[in-house]
Amino acid sequence: QVHLVESGGGSVQAGGPLTLSCEVSGYSHSWYRLAWFCRAEGKEREAVAVWFIGAGSARYADSVKGRFAISQDNAKNALQMNSLKSEDTAMYYCAASVFDRGGTWTDEHEYHHWGQGTQVTVSS
Repeated sequence: QVHLVESGGGSVQAGGPLTLSCEVSGYSHSWYRLAWFCRAEGKEREAVAVWFIGAGSARYADSVKGRFAISQDNAKNALQMNSLKSEDTAMYYCAASVFDRGGTWTDEHEYHHWGQGTQVTVSS
């Protein structure tokens, strides 16, 4: 059974850094992509960043470009978050695609497996 487990969330002051990790287990083949989504209270879940496994490339939401960096090391994916803002406060989820369903990386329906989430709270 596939498991995605996020860690690294917590409380941080605005301007500070935080690194989230997503450990993937239970799948013996290659993933197509691993992504991070976030959901702030009262809002819909939205895409933050994605790592395309085969290409070794990343994409970012405009709101985090230049501040966040996604990386992959074997079965662990990391989201380095710098210069955090209060509006980054949200539950962050790791998601994985087995194959490309033909949509955009920002579409949550493109992802087959999800973690339980880790809370990030940024205080100003």
